[in-house]
Amino acid sequence: MSEQPTTRAIYVSLPEAAKSLSVSVKTVRRLIADGVIAGYRVGPKSLRVKVDDLENVGRRIPSANWHLLR
Repeated sequence: MSEQPTTRAIYVSLPEAAKSLSVSVKTVRRLIADGVIAGYRVGPKSLRVKVDDLENVGRRIPSANWHLLR
């Protein structure tokens, strides 16, 4: 039998998440509270965020000439 490769999620701390999004830790906490990204409790005090969730936070804002960029 061949074994299927498993993909493990990568979790980062709130300061690391804030740095990757170029926002404050307080903003990351707001995003978690608003349900934009999921927070995962690790232990009694530690909170982590999936790296994959951070990649989907931003949304495209169309410019005046957005149709030319397609």
